[in-house]
Amino acid sequence: MTAHDGATPACSAPIEITASVPTGPPPAWAVLQRRLFDELDAAWRLFSDRYTEADGRLRFSGALVDRDGGDDFYEAFFNWPALYRLGGADDLLPAAKHHWEGVTRQLTELGLYRDEFERGYDWFHQGEALLMFYGICAADPADRRFRERAVRFAEQYLPGSDTGNYDAGIRALRAPHNGSDGPRPGLGPQWDDRFGHEQKTMRPYGLPLRDVPGVRTWDDLAHGDNAARMGRHMRERLGRGDTAVNLAAAALVVNAWLYDHDPRLAAWVLEYVDAWRERADALGAMPDNVGLSGRVGEYHDGRWFGGHYGWTWPHGVHSVGAAALVGAISAGMVDGGADRLDLARRPLDQVWDQRRTGMPFDTHATRRPGWAHAVGLGDGRTVNALPTRLGPDGWFDHQPAQVAYWTWLWWFGMQDQDRARLEAVRAHSGYEWSTVHAFRDKEEAGHEPPWLAYLDGDNSDYPERALRMALAQVSHRTALIAADTPGSDDQDLHRWQRVNPVVTEVLTQLTTGAPQTLYNGGLPLTRIRYDDLDAARPGLPPDVAALVEHLDAGSTTVHLVNVSAVHTRRLRLLAGGFGEHLITSARWNRGDGRYPGDSHDYHLPAGEEISDSAPVHDNSLHVTLPPGRRIRLRLDMQLHARPFTHHTSPTTFRRP
Repeated sequence: MTAHDGATPACSAPIEITASVPTGPPPAWAVLQRRLFDELDAAWRLFSDRYTEADGRLRFSGALVDRDGGDDFYEAFFNWPALYRLGGADDLLPAAKHHWEGVTRQLTELGLYRDEFERGYDWFHQGEALLMFYGICAADPADRRFRERAVRFAEQYLPGSDTGNYDAGIRALRAPHNGSDGPRPGLGPQWDDRFGHEQKTMRPYGLPLRDVPGVRTWDDLAHGDNAARMGRHMRERLGRGDTAVNLAAAALVVNAWLYDHDPRLAAWVLEYVDAWRERADALGAMPDNVGLSGRVGEYHDGRWFGGHYGWTWPHGVHSVGAAALVGAISAGMVDGGADRLDLARRPLDQVWDQRRTGMPFDTHATRRPGWAHAVGLGDGRTVNALPTRLGPDGWFDHQPAQVAYWTWLWWFGMQDQDRARLEAVRAHSGYEWSTVHAFRDKEEAGHEPPWLAYLDGDNSDYPERALRMALAQVSHRTALIAADTPGSDDQDLHRWQRVNPVVTEVLTQLTTGAPQTLYNGGLPLTRIRYDDLDAARPGLPPDVAALVEHLDAGSTTVHLVNVSAVHTRRLRLLAGGFGEHLITSARWNRGDGRYPGDSHDYHLPAGEEISDSAPVHDNSLHVTLPPGRRIRLRLDMQLHARPFTHHTSPTTFRRP
């Protein structure tokens, strides 16, 4: 199905539905959800006051002497635009823009950015840095300044760009480090001349290249000129040509395409993604490197693995799988179909085919600090695991599956084969998916298992437990901020991420029916989203709570509750984060009209509910929620029936 198949012209006036069933005792999840919005509204202000300057930049007195670090500045605010789009405070969006512009000026002064964009770094980190920018564009596509930036940034990757990032002849980016300076040779001063054994934070990942003469173990780096030799090999072999993580650049181009569907942008996305698909098809495996001649394995003795941020070093499927998903989903957004998801399946199937059961719990696994909290395992336990990395000696670094990747694969395409993959991952996991573990990592993800169990109907109290957990995380982060001492953040680029009090994973799941955005460069997709009709802005209106109770390939069920006893609230429900789905019909229950009843009666009347329905044939509908009313909407849908597009809120005027 293309983006236009099945699309029906929008109705001249949207369908209007009024909730009439009395809420009665408000559901605990609804009260907790509105409490979470309130707490977040106070928490982000606390962070801003504590860690930022008047011009929006972060308080930082150090210097950056390498290419690394720019992403850490933006990551401090990565989900702030997302919170605004969900229904955060009115002034959160201008605050997010203010901080983005302040940080961008700051990074320009520090030498990492030029023309408001990364001069040249890997896309594992650039994808992280751009989440904030993508969120602002989605939250306010009427802002011409950010629209101009989106187009300018994307055009750096088109054929003929002055940057020279892209080689159309081989359909590849010319270097792993790329950006506004074009393809930057090598990996920067940190590693080009020397890769030493004293790097404690890098030691767990092992040697970047495992075939450098004289360097077989990490300790070998301490002898003779081995560290310098490793650095030279890294510069010449890891620091040129294309690498799989560059697929995340497709999202940057799609973000610009969402404004006006420029065919140049669409053509590049499909061309670049298809080039990687063809390489993978030819090899029967997802490669991670392409030389400047266009040949896979050119700098790795013909091996399809070993590229920068690829299968061998440092993260394996964590980086390759994320980039393949971002690239495949970006292409799917442009063409409206799911055919190119084969690119994302490839790396996940590769590690799945090597799965193991009952492995000893590895306390030295490279990503253990993240997944150990997510799965709730303790020392001495065995785990069912997948290898995450591949080197000349075979697969290694076994860890539990990163469920988010299989979730996104299924969620975007809603294909039966991907649902089967996800169910197999659950069956093999070896741990209970209904448990809500209290943790928050830098990606603010990892609670996909209990959410999926809820959608499957066997974890009914997940919304309440997850919201309580989210509230506790906000409280913990604000306590960390309060306990922080002045000046302690000056040299620690990760401090801001660790205390960012904004949490959006649970709100995204419950209100929009989507997983948390892919952290290494994904766009902010949702099954449904909302606009406040009275405030003419994105997000749920005040007092309104939303819970997506079910979704599948043809329908979505959402429960809307107005917890206010005095205020009527009106919203637009949009099908898809970018209006890409078609609502064919809506079904709901209405009240019997006898509420509130007679004041002489002391009991709380419930009344009967009467089923109702209406054809829609549009990608949106309007809902009015009088005080103390609720409605459960069952929406029949055709997914990806309309073009993905940036949507402004109704009655919003475009600004200069």
